[in-house]
Amino acid sequence: MQDKIKDLEAKIEEAQLGGGQKRIDAQHAKGKLTARERIHFLLDEGSFEETGMLVKHRSNFFGLDKQHFLGDGVVTGYGTIDGRLVYVFAQDFTVLGGSLAEAHAEKICKVMDLAMKNGAPVIGLNDSGGARIQEGVVSLGGYADIFYRNTRASGVIPQLSAIMGPCAGGAVYSPALTDFIGMVENTSYMFVTGPNVVKTVTHEEVTSEELGGASAHSTKSGVTHFTYGNEMTLIKGFRKLLSYMPQNCEEEAPALAYEPGDEVRPTLNEIIPENPNQPYDIREVINGTTDEGSFLEVHKDFAPNIVVGFARLAGRSIGIVANQPAYLAGVLDNNSSTKGARFVRFCDSFNIPLLVFEDVPGFLPGTDQEWNAIISNGAKLLYAFSEATVPRITVITRKAYGGAYDVMNSKHIGADLNYAWPSAEIAVMGAKGAAEIIFRKEIKAAEDPEAKLKEKEEEYASIFANPYRAAARGYVDQVIRPDETRQKLIKAFKMLENKVDKLPQKKHGNIPL
Repeated sequence: MQDKIKDLEAKIEEAQLGGGQKRIDAQHAKGKLTARERIHFLLDEGSFEETGMLVKHRSNFFGLDKQHFLGDGVVTGYGTIDGRLVYVFAQDFTVLGGSLAEAHAEKICKVMDLAMKNGAPVIGLNDSGGARIQEGVVSLGGYADIFYRNTRASGVIPQLSAIMGPCAGGAVYSPALTDFIGMVENTSYMFVTGPNVVKTVTHEEVTSEELGGASAHSTKSGVTHFTYGNEMTLIKGFRKLLSYMPQNCEEEAPALAYEPGDEVRPTLNEIIPENPNQPYDIREVINGTTDEGSFLEVHKDFAPNIVVGFARLAGRSIGIVANQPAYLAGVLDNNSSTKGARFVRFCDSFNIPLLVFEDVPGFLPGTDQEWNAIISNGAKLLYAFSEATVPRITVITRKAYGGAYDVMNSKHIGADLNYAWPSAEIAVMGAKGAAEIIFRKEIKAAEDPEAKLKEKEEEYASIFANPYRAAARGYVDQVIRPDETRQKLIKAFKMLENKVDKLPQKKHGNIPL
């Protein structure tokens, strides 16, 4: 038996070396951790249990018969993060460039299947050269097997993707099907076709970083939700991100202990400027309302005219969607609408209540917006809110104009409670634009058109640029002082914690994609 145990220990040691010390050193020289080091730092100390360590590929083509590595380029298994079960796979770039093929894909599929059966999150640590071309179509089949499981798991268990190296071709679609993507600046990239193919087909000269680096995908495409300066900050960020989520769609996110105290926040009374056209940072409202230091922004660098993220209110996890008056006056456009819609749908999938802070002057006009489908994209956000069955509360801080008023979680599309600050202006449009339309003839005929416009603008504003007509109709449940917002929200979400709302029976809706 001792000889057999020694043989086993030798195999374990061989597997843990991956592609060998020389390749491990090369990985470190690039500023990257190995697959096993990443898992070590991601999971609680000593909690990782590996599966499939001794798996080997079964191909003999193009020299693969002479290149057998235990584990076949991916480390898979399960462990805990803050004591909660998670499943993980980490591609090992030191083994055949982390390339994916039949056995490699089977290992990933097995942990995904276990995650679904046991209702726990899956975290993928991606660092791969793509499909293993020596294995041909079975590599493509392996990717498709993973895509299928990503789709089946969507909305059932949280799925996180960390891009910690190259991710090209078919390899990008699995992360794209997951809930959140994080990238490491300067060492990771994602693209369907690389710089060489781009140059051949379109004659564009572009680097991997410019084409699909962390900066490009966090600011231009919105593919990635988070960027990090190095791998350790990504790992810490993912651990924190998971703390806001439940294990699966049947559970609720863990709540932190909270000691009630004085919930009045006088600083909120000073945030809204006297001039309704002057910007302010909606994050001041968010931070002044939620538990101190709890706000975790998602998609921070993409579509900054809307702010989304997780926070805690009296220790409980909530999702926040807020117009940002500090950028483009907080208008809704193509990117902000899709950004908000995706976040709303995630929160609704995983029983995370939604809090909306509204200050929106409307949708962004222009040919660029119309030709790039602002109608369909704005409808995505409308659909997402209308479909959501979690507790939903809106606070209108200032402007709520036009169709954007409807879209931003209005009472009419199923919001449970709607509050407004005294500074709220709920109307079809701004007073000046409305006066120009309604009193056009009267203004044109006046001796002093500018003075007449000003007079009519003030008349319209006195009637509509306030929250009271909406409150009179019941579209706003309460007009509240800004400093009492936090205590109102704590009580309201407590009241709604047992909310039950069912969608009509159907296979699924047809969201305007």
